[in-house]
Amino acid sequence: MKLIRNIIRSLDKEEEEFYVALKKLLGFRPKNINYYKTAFIHRSVKVLDENGNSINYERMEFLGDAMLGSIIAAFLFKMVPDGNEGYLTQMRSKIVSRNQLNALGKDLNLVRFVKSTISKNRMGQNIYGNIFEALIGAIYLDRGYVYCEKFINKRVIDAFVDIPSLENKITSYKGIVIEWCQKTKKKLEFATYEDSGNENIRHYSVKLMIENKVVSKGRSTSKKKAEEIASKRIYFVYQHEIKKVF
Repeated sequence: MKLIRNIIRSLDKEEEEFYVALKKLLGFRPKNINYYKTAFIHRSVKVLDENGNSINYERMEFLGDAMLGSIIAAFLFKMVPDGNEGYLTQMRSKIVSRNQLNALGKDLNLVRFVKSTISKNRMGQNIYGNIFEALIGAIYLDRGYVYCEKFINKRVIDAFVDIPSLENKITSYKGIVIEWCQKTKKKLEFATYEDSGNENIRHYSVKLMIENKVVSKGRSTSKKKAEEIASKRIYFVYQHEIKKVF
């Protein structure tokens, strides 16, 4: 307790508030608060170290992504002893999918800690997942593997991982439609083009064609999202035929 009082006493008011909120979020006491500060610095702030290297959350994100993947892999290896490599890889991908990580980051309201010169409304949805991974990287550097594993168990595995439900979860409709067309030897094509209309934000529209016939359309703020929307629509139209193949 004396050590913690000394740590808090050495912080200014803003840092003290950050430390208290962080401790509540993590469920344990952070030792080196600077790791966590870095985990929430956006590149737009343009902070440099003494050697001129950029300081932001991206390196932490890289480390956190690796730690998350390895801990989830170890969990699946133990929990599903009869799962082959392909099955385990697929299940891990579902657990650490971008949508799932974004949801976790948003649920924890991590964006409140982000230091940026860009409005948080303009950062896009992936900022939530990126910061979540950066936080995991900071935990590993600060407290090591065991604390990192405990955090992931609490916030990821215990919170939502259910093996039977995940087995039936679709994370990429585009991937399923592509594989279905490959297996049934159907010609598939995505015709994607920029379509901003009268809106300030850039949009993309896509026409999904099977055997040169437009069977579905999608529109979103990125090509990937537009293609996924079109693929999801076509999946539900042909789901009975698709399920016969898988």
